[in-house]
Amino acid sequence: MTGHGPLLITGFGPFPRMPVNPSAALARRLGTLPRLRLALGQPPRVLELRTRYDAIPETFVPALAERPVAVLMFGVAASAQRLRVEMRGRNRASRLFPDASGTRPARLTLDADGPAERRSSVAAAARAVLRRHGVPAAASRDAGRYLCNASYYRALAEACPVLFLHIPPRAPPHARVRRPAQGRAATDSERLLRALTGIAAMLARRGRGGH
Repeated sequence: MTGHGPLLITGFGPFPRMPVNPSAALARRLGTLPRLRLALGQPPRVLELRTRYDAIPETFVPALAERPVAVLMFGVAASAQRLRVEMRGRNRASRLFPDASGTRPARLTLDADGPAERRSSVAAAARAVLRRHGVPAAASRDAGRYLCNASYYRALAEACPVLFLHIPPRAPPHARVRRPAQGRAATDSERLLRALTGIAAMLARRGRGGH
């Protein structure tokens, strides 16, 4: 059964290798856009997840239990040069990287009874939206073995549309400016926010049974 609650947008807080996590800032920025609220018909819910494994059962699962119409997730990939559209979450973890509390996973699988992977049904459509807005993005089949993958794998168990986007750790020092067909120049940041608004609206539409 799909949800009827507001769109859920998530980002992560800081962790040992990333003292300032831009994914939470992007989630908040997107969530405050008037154009997004207009497209959705209601304000989205924005949730900053602690970068700890216990944040999944303690914070994320209760938010999913409220049956959002769709879930749009952001995380940061330290090596990324462009946006990454994550195609799947995998049932795997790593003991190499502790979370922000110093905790490491107790086992190498996230769910002993779960499938090897869960795929997003909306990843291809999201890439198409990004292309239409001129936002460079790559399809990724590996969301890592850290909290990003763990939370994505859990969210993909829900019936609603779910998408995870990895962002680079920082914007280029000089954002490129392109001139649209009518008038004012659009920065990379503006184009990205427009594209993300389109993706969020698409997720919500599909979550309500539209196309």
